[in-house]
This record gives sequence, structure tokens and C-alpha cells, in this order.
Amino acid sequence: MDFFTEYGEGNRYKIEEVIGKGSYGVVCSALDTHTGDKVAIKKINDIFEHVSDATRILREIKLLRLLRHPDIVEIKHILLPPSRREFKDIYVVFELMESDLHQVIKANDDLTPEHYQFFLYQLLRGLKYIHTANVFHRDLKPKNILANADCKLKICDFGLARVAFSDTPTAIFWTDYIATRWYRAPELCGSFFSKYTPAIDIWSIGCIFAELLTGKPLFPGKNVVHQLDIITDLLGTPSPETISRIRNEKARRYLNSMRRKKPIPFTQKFPNADPLAMRLLERMLAFDPKDRPSAEEALADPYFKNIANVDREPSAQPITKLEFEFERRRITKEDIRELIYREILEYHPKMLREFLEGTESTGFMYPSAVDHFKKQFAYLEEHYAKGSTAAPPERQHNSLPRPCVVYSDNRPQSTASVTEDLSRCLIRDNNLKSQDSASVGASRIPQGAAARPGKAVGSMLRYGNCSTSAAEQQYEQRRVVRNPAIAPNSSVPLGSSYPRRNQTCKSETGDVERIDSSQTGPPKPYVANKLPATVDGRSGHW
Repeated sequence: MDFFTEYGEGNRYKIEEVIGKGSYGVVCSALDTHTGDKVAIKKINDIFEHVSDATRILREIKLLRLLRHPDIVEIKHILLPPSRREFKDIYVVFELMESDLHQVIKANDDLTPEHYQFFLYQLLRGLKYIHTANVFHRDLKPKNILANADCKLKICDFGLARVAFSDTPTAIFWTDYIATRWYRAPELCGSFFSKYTPAIDIWSIGCIFAELLTGKPLFPGKNVVHQLDIITDLLGTPSPETISRIRNEKARRYLNSMRRKKPIPFTQKFPNADPLAMRLLERMLAFDPKDRPSAEEALADPYFKNIANVDREPSAQPITKLEFEFERRRITKEDIRELIYREILEYHPKMLREFLEGTESTGFMYPSAVDHFKKQFAYLEEHYAKGSTAAPPERQHNSLPRPCVVYSDNRPQSTASVTEDLSRCLIRDNNLKSQDSASVGASRIPQGAAARPGKAVGSMLRYGNCSTSAAEQQYEQRRVVRNPAIAPNSSVPLGSSYPRRNQTCKSETGDVERIDSSQTGPPKPYVANKLPATVDGRSGHW
């Protein structure tokens, strides 16, 4: 599989099977060989193709770093990209969950009232933590809730989430796509209110709970108008007071023109459900958002009296504006790239410390570079011991240092041509050496340089014409004199081949490597495990 391409850190993980695919990329299950843990690795392709997609990815990885809770999926690691300024894919390592709630509902027709109770308790407990951090998820649905066979649930996919600040211009802030239609609160269907509240997530949780009870979606609308129709079929036409508070004139006119409907009793819609569960569901599915309970109020409902524990229902510290300053201004693709790289460094503490102190190590070598040098060394060991003079494999990684070689005739560069030209230049230089040993500005190559393929000597070598023109010599003299780091009377000769770092050399993009997937086998279909039918609800352990 071409999964890790040039990411050297990928050697840490043994890919097992593909467990998901989408427009973003692919998710594989894998074994972390360092810890022995099973993990899920999400590869997100071409993240900077659209700024909006890159912003969504940045938002999600930032929120999942800040929201650490047992009922929210955890990012365990993000692989370090091979180049800070040129990467385009990222690999996010999550804890591995076996399935999602959508598959659980489809595959299990024998769930008990204890299952329903514990599922809803976990969702509301996670939502309380999210909302106290001033975050709205906005896209809660069964597919965005991961599940294990031990009945543990975790909320995921925060790509559409938003942090709500008191001074946010909500009329603009909330106008983009929000939530899958079937789980979308009625105030989002018609832009009823100018400022939305956490009640939009409470509605979604109510729809998910109803789907658990019946095994099918509660409001499967075909479009926005149909969605409002089937919502009012169950809940009845909203009261005149509720309609009067709607600021959207078209929505207000539509609801006023709708024929009067009476609400259907929930006991009739869900005849076999626990009466306490029905009362809580009715509160969560109130048409008017102000009538819905908060997550904290819902956790205090009598329905949870045998499993609720305030000590296991923590609140979060509100997220600061500084963390999401990028949401409040127009940003470029390069801004997003830098912000995502900064988030990735959170999982590489030593490099983050150097980044924040402004002392990034110039000698640092990305893992992909280390892997490639190992391959080159193995090649040299195998071939040069037999007397071969073939050049080692070409550099393929952005993170490797680029040879500081400029061809005067713009010929394509390769290790072989560099080696050949080094040899020719060495011969000519030796011939000229006896004629003008004190020539100023001439590039001198140490003996034996040609025997090391790909070794760059001096600050800059020009090929195509090995001699140096008088103009170039003068330029070299002026450049050295103007450089405050080298005094005019320095003991280092002006024309010396003393190596200097050339700050203008940029990383070049090479072909990506392919990893051998012969050991991983073909992808297997992912089958959700059936959940256990018996539960000790009182202890909270499954």
C-alpha cells in the first residue's frame, strides 16, 4: 500500500487493514510497535487544495487536543511531516474503536433498556464537557459516534464544530452548512433565530436516542420543507408565541400558513419505552430551543438516578479566543500550513520547545531523511565492496539537504552527472593549479571529493565552465567583504573552499517512496462486533 509515502515515522506502525474511506482520504487500523496498542490512522490527502478544507482540519485537530474527555475520541499522535513548508498530507493517529453507533443500531436488534440508558448518559456527559468549553459540535449523528463492543461510546468528527464567543457576529458566523438534515434542529431548517445556542446539539442527541429506541431515523426529511413537515407531524404546530419570536420572515409566514396539527403523544410513538425515558426525550425534542434542557440539566433527570455521578461528569475550562483567532480573519494557504504544523508540534515536545524558543536545531533531520540515508549506506556497503562505482539511489525526500550545485546551462541534475562533473573539474583544477596557485575566488575541491558521489564542496560550485571569470571573482570578493560574519583580514582566504551554509537552497520535491504491503494482505471487510446483551447498569461497567 502507498500509505505512508515519505513519512519516516510510519515505520513505527504496522498497517493491518482499511477500515474506512472517504473524500478526505483513508483510515487504516494499525499496530503501534512502540507501545503494542491498536490504533486507527487517518490519512488526509491534499489538505491545502482548498483553504476551507484545511481550516476544517485545523479546527478539528485543535479541538481534539483541547477537549480531553473519556467520551470524546482522543488523538494519540500526529506524524511529523517530511518538510515544514511543503507537506500536503497529514497522518493523525487515533485510539482504535471497533465500530460506530450507526452500525450498532443496524447490527443489534436485541439492545436492552440498560443499553439505551447508558448510551444516552455517555452522550450527554460528553456534550456537557463540550458545551462548558463554549463549543457547539453542530454535526452530531450516529456515524459520528464511535462504539466498542463493551458499550463505550466516543464523540468524534469536530470538523463543523465552532467555538462561541460573546462578541462573535453570529449572523455571519452561523450561515454555513450545519449538521446532517435528519438530525438538524428546526431553528436551523429555516434560519429561525439570528443567534443559535447549545440547544441545537441537544436536539441532535434526542434524534439519536429516538433512533436507538426504534432502530430507524425519527425525522428522515427529503428536503428542508419536508423536514419541517414531519417534525410538526410529531410535535404539532408551534405555538403563536414561538412563531412570533422567529426573526426570519419567510419561515414565520410558512409556519403561520401551515394547517394546525396536534402533537402525537410520545407514549403512542414509542409504546414500549421507559416512561422516564419518554419524558426526557420529549424535553430534548422541544420545538422551541429555550424549552430544551442543557446537557447538565438532562444529566440530573430522574431517568439517570441509578447511574448518574456528578464526580464523573466534569466541566471544561472555556476555550480562549487566542486559540481560534484564525476564525476571525481571512487567512492564506500558507497561514493555515504554518498553523497546522504548529499543531503537529504539540505531539513532538522537544521540537515544539525549540520552535517556541526560536532555536530550532539546524542539525535536525526528519525521520524520512534518516531512513533514506540508511538505504544509501546499505547500497554502498553492498556495491562498493564489490568494486562497483555506480551512484547510490537518488534522494527522494523533501527533508534531505539539497546539493548546492548550479549548472550554467540549466541541465537536469542527478547524482551521476554531479559525480562526473566533479571528476572533470578536479582534473582541470589540478592542471590549472600549477599555473596559478594563488588565484583569488577559484573554487578548489579537496582530493578525494570525486570519490564521494553527491558530496557538495564549498558554498557554490558552477559547472559547464570550471574556470571562474574575473567578474565572478570580483563579486566573490565584494560578497565576502560585506559579510559581517567574515572580517576582511580573516585568516580564511577569499577563494577558499571553506564550507558555508547557502540560505537560498530550497527543498526540491522528489518522487515518493512506496512501502511494501506484501505483509499486510488485501483489505478486509470491516464487521462490527455485536454488543453484549447483559449489562450491570448500576456499576457503570460493561
